[in-house]
This record gives sequence, structure tokens and C-alpha cells, in this order.
Amino acid sequence: MSKKSRPKKQITSERLQQIGFAYAPPLIISAVVSNKVFDALESGAKTVEQVSKQTGASVRGLRAIMDALVGLELLKKDRKGKYSLTPESEAFLISNKPGTVAGFFSSILPQLNSRWLRLSDAVRDGRPVVAVNEETEGTEFFSQLVENIIPMSYGGAQKLADHLKVSKTKDELRVLDLAAGSGIWGIALAEKSPRVRVAAVDWAGMIPTTKQITRKFGVSDRFEFIGGDLLEANFGNGYDIATLGHIFHSEGEQRSRQLLKKTFGALKPGGTIAIAEWLVNDQRTEPTHSLMFAVQMLVNTERGDTFSFNEIKSWLEHAGFKKVRKLEAPGPSPLILATKP
Repeated sequence: MSKKSRPKKQITSERLQQIGFAYAPPLIISAVVSNKVFDALESGAKTVEQVSKQTGASVRGLRAIMDALVGLELLKKDRKGKYSLTPESEAFLISNKPGTVAGFFSSILPQLNSRWLRLSDAVRDGRPVVAVNEETEGTEFFSQLVENIIPMSYGGAQKLADHLKVSKTKDELRVLDLAAGSGIWGIALAEKSPRVRVAAVDWAGMIPTTKQITRKFGVSDRFEFIGGDLLEANFGNGYDIATLGHIFHSEGEQRSRQLLKKTFGALKPGGTIAIAEWLVNDQRTEPTHSLMFAVQMLVNTERGDTFSFNEIKSWLEHAGFKKVRKLEAPGPSPLILATKP
């Protein structure tokens, strides 16, 4: 068949219609979490009527959102009309389980969604209505957020600890956890060895949250806490490892580059810097989740963005670091590691 006689592939609006409903799954999960449906099913399979009796939510409302979750493969439904948890929802959407993201859907997501409704304004003005990466506005937001996003970083932090052979260290290992938030990067390293000592740096208003979470993990006795703006706080020096977990995207290029120079000075010769970020490719054409996260930064920060590995590599080298490389790890992107000569 010649090229001319081949039928053209028909273009339809189906994909656009699907995108038009892309807002629905997170809002459905939010409603299910808020109405304690996952918690109600933790003890075993139940009908809609049984869940209604336990939660107080309407049968009509529950049927709609629970059936939708079956379609999303976050609930199972048997022939008798009983619903049960999937391994994924059981692991991450029960409100009182370690590593849960239920709080993100019930408390953080509504705040984020409300800001996205002002996206057209942010595009026109090039700045958000309210910047959550500023200390005054951001402390309350991040105090709620950081524990809910621990699962995004915990696996990567554990992989970093294994890669650096932290468990085999024979000497004291000093860690600088910058923009510590929950403290999970330092916590994961401290869990690997009693010789790890962590200095956690964040806004003064965030430190009580960091302290609380380190106590939950049982490692608070090996943490010290430094409150203040990252570019103004006194880090000290002589650190073996510095972690920057998901901070560049909200800080923007200028402050991130300044932070790298300051971190270089705080590390020992031979020390390692580890960076977690939402990386894009050099052409900014993929991956989609990191490109959309750049829009998240437009909506929520004054200067935030997502960056490529090569952009961050050039910043590191300009700050004096060598051996810039990627480490495959759980998370939205590989970790970036570099060494102070």
C-alpha cells in the first residue's frame, strides 16, 4: 500500500477529555481519607452500608467514591458487594500507619488545589499569590507537609546510606542535613550507625517539628538543631556528608548556587554532597511529572523551578565540587552526588 493510500489516523478529543478529568482521582482519595473509609476497612471487608454505619457518611456518597477507587485499583470489590483494601492502600492510606500519605490527601492537598485555581494569574504575573517558601507564610504549611512526604525521601535516604557504607563506619560521621524539614535524610543515616551525628538546619519555626519526628524515630539524641535562613545560619564545618533533600526547586537558581558554595565550605576534604531533586532533561521535554512540578513551583514560590542534572552539575563544579554523578534511588529522580576534593 502506498503512503498516499494509507488511511490517516483519526484524531479524536478522547485524550483531552481524559485529561479534563485528571483532577478527580486525588480529590476522590482526599474524600475517602477524610471520611475514614480506608481506616474502616482495615479490620476487614465491608459493604457500603457497613462503612456508612461506621463512618457516618452517606451510602450514596460512599458508593460513588468507593466504586471509583475500585476503578483506580485502590480498593477491591467482591461479588457480594464487599469492599477491601489493596496492598497499596493498606500500606500507605491508613491514617495511623508509619509511612502513611493519608495526611497529605486530607490536609495538604486541599491547600495546594486552592492555589492551583489561581494558575492563570500566576502565569500572567510570573509569581504566586502567596509564596509558601517564604518563612512567614511557609512555616505553618511545611510543618504540616513534611511528615506526610517522608515516603518520598525515605527510600532514597536509605539507599544513600547504603551507598556510602554508613553502617561500616568506625569513626564519628558528621552529617549536615540542610532544609531538614522532617529530618528524614539525617534520620535514615543515623539509623544505620550509632556513630552518626546530625546537624539539622531549617527555619526556627520548623525546628520543633523536626525534633518531634526525630524523637518518633528514636534518634533525637544524636541530632543538634540550627534555626535560621539557609544563607544566614552558621553551619559550622568539618562535615563528612551534606544532604539537600528537595530544596533547590523552591529556592531557585541564585540561592541554590549560593547554598552550594556555603555547603562546600562546611564539608571536610573528601566529603560528599547528596542532592535530591525533580530532574528534567536538558531540553525540558520530559519527564512529565518534573515538568508539572515546575508549574507547582510557579504557583507556590517566587523563584522556584525544576532543573536538569547538567545544570546542577555545572553549579556544583563552579562551587568547587568534583566527581559529579547520579545514584539511582527510590524517588522522583536519581540522587546527585559530588565530592569535595
